[in-house]
Amino acid sequence: MESSRGFSFLAFIAILACFAFLASAELHVREFVIQPKPVKRLCRTHESITVNGQFPGPTLEVRNGDSLAITVINKARYNISIHWHGIRQLRNPWADGPEYITQCPIRPGQSYTYRFTIEDQEGTLWWHAHSRWLRATVYGALIIYPRLGSPYPFHMPKRDIPILLGEWWDRNPMDVLRQAQFTGAAANVSDAYTINGQPGDLYRCSRSETVRFPIFPGETVQLRIINAGLNQELFFAVANHQLTVVETDSAYTKPFTTSVIMIGPGQTTNVLLTANQRPGRYYMAARAYNSANAPFDNTTTTAILEYVNAPTRRGRGRGRGQISPVFPVLPGFNDTATATAFTNRLRYWKRAPVPLQVDENLFFTVGLGLINCSNPNSPRCQGPNGTRFAASINNQSFVLPRRNSIMQAYYQGMPGIFTTDFPPVPPVQFDYTGNVSRGLWQPVKGTKAYKLKYKANVQIVLQDTSIVTPENHPMHLHGYQFYVVGSGFGNFNPRTDPARFNLFDPPERNTIGTPPGGWVAIRFQADNPGAWFMHCHIDSHLGWGLAMVFLVENGRGQLQSVQAPPLDLPRC
Repeated sequence: MESSRGFSFLAFIAILACFAFLASAELHVREFVIQPKPVKRLCRTHESITVNGQFPGPTLEVRNGDSLAITVINKARYNISIHWHGIRQLRNPWADGPEYITQCPIRPGQSYTYRFTIEDQEGTLWWHAHSRWLRATVYGALIIYPRLGSPYPFHMPKRDIPILLGEWWDRNPMDVLRQAQFTGAAANVSDAYTINGQPGDLYRCSRSETVRFPIFPGETVQLRIINAGLNQELFFAVANHQLTVVETDSAYTKPFTTSVIMIGPGQTTNVLLTANQRPGRYYMAARAYNSANAPFDNTTTTAILEYVNAPTRRGRGRGRGQISPVFPVLPGFNDTATATAFTNRLRYWKRAPVPLQVDENLFFTVGLGLINCSNPNSPRCQGPNGTRFAASINNQSFVLPRRNSIMQAYYQGMPGIFTTDFPPVPPVQFDYTGNVSRGLWQPVKGTKAYKLKYKANVQIVLQDTSIVTPENHPMHLHGYQFYVVGSGFGNFNPRTDPARFNLFDPPERNTIGTPPGGWVAIRFQADNPGAWFMHCHIDSHLGWGLAMVFLVENGRGQLQSVQAPPLDLPRC
């Protein structure tokens, strides 16, 4: 009887805790109106595509356990979809967002409500358009705070400051893309980088709008840094201030201090900054890390960290009353050593539950390619030596379907949209980072997926190639977080390199760069059924075909199976 009473009491306590958790969870109902709005940058005004007239778009602030219902109303002239970058979307690929992968796009004049729940995630993520180059201006922060009563695994900062790094074109980004698609050449590089939508002091017509962040002496703040740029990895630093890294891609890290970070498109990094310098004005700045032998935007964006008790300057004329900010030391644009040293310091904040046994051992070559033209002098063949640029994984250059999305076709059993014969290894073995024969430069176009059993333990080695140029490719996997168990330069050696894998505290991410001319190995458990896109987050490369799809099969029962699609899911 006593044990029965004890069990009943414990069950009662558990029920109370469950109700308390449910009571603390909130439903966030929002509207995202996709609409053009005049935006002036670099002395010129453009009709930019925005969300609710804001650029960058609104910041979403939620807690772990909350649910969201965000109705996207398309009042622009382009098809669009929205991706909630880094959200697991467990059993719910319908809310993931990439057009023609998990949904058909939202057409002009139509709407779609993304409904999803934050499940055991906290930290800095973001949302963005996942339709061609619309994410150049359609993006915003998604901040997930811990559940009420759950602390950070580090000292609580005084406040948060979102830092959204972006790229700006002095013309319609969709026109830039359209020109590149026609000519087959590389797209024009951006004209400016931005911090929270503003280029900063070093660009024309921009000084008066430079973003300023006031700070009190002794105050510790958390910078939530997001690289929302389309095509460029970036170095970021704050003059005279050390940055303590505590999180990447919504996963906590063992804290470490650095003067500079490298952050690829799609990635997020949280750092703590303490105002422990002489009161003054200090630039925070970002500029390119360019690992490829290719043109890039060689400008620098700035914002200002401004101590509230900073001294003023006496006198007359321009700059009266303000002392010029101190500028940070940033690495050279091709400083791969600094970028690699930063990435190699990242560690999961405790012992990581990384899969130790591997069921699916995949080897993916990732890189660029060239499509030969029958008429090299054609205006549509303006790539190197009369070719068209391409990109591929395992020599497969991904082509988006148009008649239906892959997830809808998979769920409906509709044939002819995709095939499931994506190769687990390259069709031809070669010296991936050496002098590659030109006969291997042309990939094969197709819409191929790779099937995974539910809860299979997956290892993928992502091997960069020297075809066209070696490069850091920030690879993003939808629907999953993964552990980065190893990396190196040159060709991956399956006999010796696994012995050096970190299976104790590898960093957890959703986007990871391949070292230029090197490889990176990731592991995850395929516990989220659905169609999940894996692609390079450099949008030029995505458009050229550097992508593939994983089809994760259902497990047993409803809780291991994809939910039914919502009634308002857009149709193609």
